[in-house]
Amino acid sequence: MTYTNLLQNPVDFVSPGATGQVDITVNDGALLQSMLGFGATLSVWRNAHASMADVNQNSANYWSILNTLFDPTDGANAAGLSYLRVPLGASDFSGTAYSFDDEVGDTALKSFDVNKAPSYLFSVIRDIQGINPYLKLHVLPWSPPGWMKDSGTIKGGSFKSEFTGVYANYLLKSLQGLQSHAISAYAIGIQNEPENDNPTYPTCLITADQEAKIGAALRPLLDANGFSDVRIVGYEHNWDDAGNYPVQLMEDAGSAFSGAAFHCYEGDVSQQDAFHNAFANKGVYFTECTGSYGTDWWENIKWYMDNIFIGAVNHGANSGLMWNLALDGNGNPKLPGTASCSTPCRPVVTVNGDGSYSYNEDFYVMAQASKAVLPRDKNGPFGQRVAVDVGGSLSGLLLASAFKTGRTNASDYRRYSLVVLNWNDNQNGKWNPTPIEATIAFRGKQARYTFPVGVTTLWWYAE
Repeated sequence: MTYTNLLQNPVDFVSPGATGQVDITVNDGALLQSMLGFGATLSVWRNAHASMADVNQNSANYWSILNTLFDPTDGANAAGLSYLRVPLGASDFSGTAYSFDDEVGDTALKSFDVNKAPSYLFSVIRDIQGINPYLKLHVLPWSPPGWMKDSGTIKGGSFKSEFTGVYANYLLKSLQGLQSHAISAYAIGIQNEPENDNPTYPTCLITADQEAKIGAALRPLLDANGFSDVRIVGYEHNWDDAGNYPVQLMEDAGSAFSGAAFHCYEGDVSQQDAFHNAFANKGVYFTECTGSYGTDWWENIKWYMDNIFIGAVNHGANSGLMWNLALDGNGNPKLPGTASCSTPCRPVVTVNGDGSYSYNEDFYVMAQASKAVLPRDKNGPFGQRVAVDVGGSLSGLLLASAFKTGRTNASDYRRYSLVVLNWNDNQNGKWNPTPIEATIAFRGKQARYTFPVGVTTLWWYAE
């Protein structure tokens, strides 16, 4: 992957002339969703943390990875990832299957213990928070405790409505447990993929009616216990049911939920619109997609930009996350016996047992998007999406999203960012990557830029 620093080749806006092969119009008068950031899920960090920190081998590599992933400093050679999802209890990428209270029938939750999670989980989160003060932590279970389900196990089965209040208290205690480790959550979910009951790893069927009632029970508990600023995010499943399950959630318990989260495994990104159009005042979160080892780097980049880091954003998403932040070269560690990722899932960064590591295409596309929305000033606001239109004779060969980032000092110029994918990579079925000459229209002025095949992020400043 080749990078070019454009600082010495500024984008100059002048009086407009003829339009290019593609004409990109940025309309900052049409303000859209404020962005929360990009990131992944911290499912495990066992191999990375154990090999590079616990035994003092390659500890410099551990910190190099974290800084490259999460440092938000303007101008830093880092992605500045700022949204991190964390399972509450086991997932398909855990060493064992567990919840925070596996004592059957413990409705008083006397045996609840957040420290059933591996201790390195808490230390890694704190390390990341120390690098990125803007980090937003989104936590949720892959399953309630097995005794709250008809299966009696956290693997598969359906939630039993009689435990609605108990489960709401379980989620509250999860936030309190994190707080005891000096970790604060930005958002909490009720259930990861509530329409999935795969019996080989932690899953649970929870109907929209059940989730709405759990959310309605949880919201006052959070408000009464010091967590009024923690958002409840619903659904957390695929695009294909975007017009049904999350819509019912908002109809039944909209005051409890901040919005709904989506995954990429079924359906199409445009289906986010069914939810967004029904509840325009609710957040649209994109929180999970994974690639697989052994697939084509460039084809993956095109798909991710088209469907997530430009696509999902242009369909209302305030965030864009991949699945695993770190795994080894075989897609491990995984829960023993899980049928998940039969072809090994690819993480954002591959970390091997000897401490060596490499960044995958997932990292590079997220970094391009993240750089466009990070605060320009310390403790400043994140970028806000603005309207962009792509026209011209070759308009189908460029995809774009655009953002405006405010400043802490009102007299400072605002930053404008444009993220563009040029996927003009073949002619007549043959590989032939071809740059595209484009014009960029902004406030009655025009700039010219030739976009190479790949992903380009441009910045400029204006009052």
